Amino acid sequence: MNMSTMKRRLIVLSAFSALAFSTAYTPHAQAQAKEVVIAYQDMVVPWRYAQVTGEVERATGYKVTYRKLGSGADVIRALASGSVQLGEAGSSPIAAGLSQGVDLSLFWILDNINDAEALVARDGSGVTSVKQLTGKKVGVTFVSTSHFHTLVALQSAGVNPSDVKIVNLRPPEIAAAWERGDIDATYVWDPVLAKAKKNGKVLITSGEVAKATGKATFDGFVADRKFATANKEFLDHFVKVLAATDASYRDNPQTWAVGSPQVAAVAKESGANAADVPASLALYAFPTAAQQASNVWLGGGKQSGAAKSLAATAAFLKEQGTIQAVLPDYSVGVDPQFAQRAAAR
Repeated sequence: MNMSTMKRRLIVLSAFSALAFSTAYTPHAQAQAKEVVIAYQDMVVPWRYAQVTGEVERATGYKVTYRKLGSGADVIRALASGSVQLGEAGSSPIAAGLSQGVDLSLFWILDNINDAEALVARDGSGVTSVKQLTGKKVGVTFVSTSHFHTLVALQSAGVNPSDVKIVNLRPPEIAAAWERGDIDATYVWDPVLAKAKKNGKVLITSGEVAKATGKATFDGFVADRKFATANKEFLDHFVKVLAATDASYRDNPQTWAVGSPQVAAVAKESGANAADVPASLALYAFPTAAQQASNVWLGGGKQSGAAKSLAATAAFLKEQGTIQAVLPDYSVGVDPQFAQRAAAR
């Protein structure tokens, strides 16, 4: 195949992809198809139970396809490409996505990360404090909330991040590198965090970083904005499912014990060891619909907790060279209406 022929084929393929993308996102097509692809990660969170039991399908009437991805950055890329319509991502990749022009909206706080992410030094590494990470190899998932807090923790301890060998690894790759002894430390979440703790020392948690610096992190559910606009009823029902499963855990955590169907479901979808699930869940905080609707999280426009957290995250990411520009107002990517309606029920 000569070069001119190859170029013509690429142009045709690009045009076809653009046409397919625009067709998929017409409101009429979405209303007729009633299908949705939801991207999720390996976080240990209550709504995994709704995934396993088919509650979303029953509540919405939509055909739901779940796609497990390796990181929040992967989820944002999939959302931008149109291959998924909803997805789970941390505040860092959400801030990066908005800064790079991805047309998304944050409509639910999946969790307040608190102590569910931590910086852990491997036994035998000789590291017992954040200051001692200079010259060491640290495995993190780039553009994730843990990557953001790695940089914040290093700077707060007086360590220049450029003096640390920070390696970009997804959680399964972190687990493998940890077992081989290829990395000295990692900043990660469960289920990999639980494994690292068994032969490592926790240097600092995200809850501690947030308290010391005011730079909190969270995981959230984001939607393609066109899909959200065309499928408000779906999202209303979906948020109701999310709120109900969070409340089930929050109000009766003792029922989410090893051997329960809830813990089995969470373990199955996250890849965690069922024995570790109750302790992992306890590390997070799951805000109520009323809390999410308030200016603590999604309400309040530019002054909402989520918008301010995204703005602070984006400013830091730009300082580190991860993104090129910062938006003047991150509330453009925060949509409180679904939480507000859920809270009013």
